[in-house]
Order: sequence, then structure tokens, then C-alpha cells
Amino acid sequence: MILVAYRHGLRASELVDLRWDQVDFENATLAVRRVKKGSPSTHPIRGDELRALRRLAREQDPKSPFVFTSERGAPFTTAGFDRMVERAGEAAGLGFKAHPHMLRHACGFALANKGHDTWALQAYLGHKNIQHTVRYTELAPDRFKDFWR
Repeated sequence: MILVAYRHGLRASELVDLRWDQVDFENATLAVRRVKKGSPSTHPIRGDELRALRRLAREQDPKSPFVFTSERGAPFTTAGFDRMVERAGEAAGLGFKAHPHMLRHACGFALANKGHDTWALQAYLGHKNIQHTVRYTELAPDRFKDFWR
């Protein structure tokens, strides 16, 4: 759950609402449906993530239309995911309370630091307003690196 949330910049509600019909195993893509009037998009799924999702689909019992379910087979809740992220942060010894939205921010900063432009980030994160995306590129350390090339 943490990997998918991070890689795709998903909000907790988008993650727990993720359904198997959004995962295209053949083309290794994920149809991302955004909340808060965000723009939907299609994201590539990398190999390690694709293998983990295939294994999860195979082993999910009972089967569900939702990708992530609890031990009882019910769809995972945002509160359950919040607790999972908090416990993972404690286990990692972060020293502060980790929360799910940090994964979305980490995604934005990581992609900005890789040199992706603000417009591409906006589309990837599903922001309607570019001002919500600018925060990630403003702090990118190499933001002006190749200006004169």
C-alpha cells in the first residue's frame, strides 16, 4: 500500500478506493481516479510494483473488487492506512508522526528532484491548480542546473 501511494502520489482515500479494474496488468498501467475534482490520468506501473500487485491479486482471499482489503476481507479504510503509516514511521525511527499525505508530498518532491517540469507534475498528481504543484519545484535543488545548456 505504501509503495503504490508513494509511486502514484495517491491520497489515502484514492488508495483505499483503488479497484482491480483500474490495474491493467497487460499494459502495466494504473488508471488513477482523483478526488477533490482532480484530473484523472494513467500511470505506468514499474516491475517491482507490478509483481507485488500480481501476487496480491493471486493471494487475495476472499476476492474483492478492491485492491487493498483488511484481514476480514473488507475494503481497507483511510483510518487503517493512517495507522499503518504511523506504525511504519515508528518502526523506522523517524522521530515524528508519519501520516499518509507525506507519501504524496514525497512523490511530488522526488519527481521534481528528478527534473520533471511543473506541468508534468501537475498532470501526474492530478492538480487542477498549478499553484498546488509549484511547491515541489520551488525547492528542487537542481532547478536551475541546465538553464544555459
